[in-house]
Amino acid sequence: MATETIINVVPEIGEIPPAGRLPPLESGDRLSLAEFRRRYEAMPWLKKAELITGVVFVQAPVSAFHGEPHARLIAWFGFYWMVTKGVTVAADGTLQIGPDSEPQPDVVLRIDANCGGQTRVNAAGYLEGAPELAAEVATSSASHELHDKLDMYREHGVREYLVWRVYDNDLDWFVLRDGNYERLQPGNDGVFRSEVFPGLWLDKAALLADDRPSLLRSIQSGTASPEHAAFVARLKQAAEVK
Repeated sequence: MATETIINVVPEIGEIPPAGRLPPLESGDRLSLAEFRRRYEAMPWLKKAELITGVVFVQAPVSAFHGEPHARLIAWFGFYWMVTKGVTVAADGTLQIGPDSEPQPDVVLRIDANCGGQTRVNAAGYLEGAPELAAEVATSSASHELHDKLDMYREHGVREYLVWRVYDNDLDWFVLRDGNYERLQPGNDGVFRSEVFPGLWLDKAALLADDRPSLLRSIQSGTASPEHAAFVARLKQAAEVK
């Protein structure tokens, strides 16, 4: 069978497209998961497209307003990953999470499958299931990350969800409780403390102000805490039992 390709030129009115050509993915398309994958695979030049509850979202070229915050989140999660054996961090990977959704989260932090985590890497090489924590960089509170995506992550059991709203210069951290997302509240010191990943501490003001020494001190304090040491020990024990 010939490889399917995408139509590169909009046909004239009444013109029948050549056989084997597919319409391109466009934001707002309503597709089944199978059809979304079919068209996405026929567009190898397309860097990022997501299916969120049956609706296609195609990302525009990435500006520095997204790229730089994204990199900072990766660096912060990366520090935690380096000192927490049994967890994995990934960026921009396709997540096969449900029958009508296939997002590409900016960052996920997950517990390894052999330590009792909710996700696994399937035979096709994609992450499957609901990661314990997903993080996204959004433009503002009007962005779909705080609407369609939030509902999707909640529905499929992503236990914590972090959204950095760049133009609002603010950050939301949600935790799943009894099937609903509630806002995680920082401590009196302004530091967020993850409920799923002990020791994952975030000084929100430091992150937003690009105060790197304070941000580093916060995550270092978290990963030096007794709670983090106990978590690492639990992960190790779970892996040994498997």
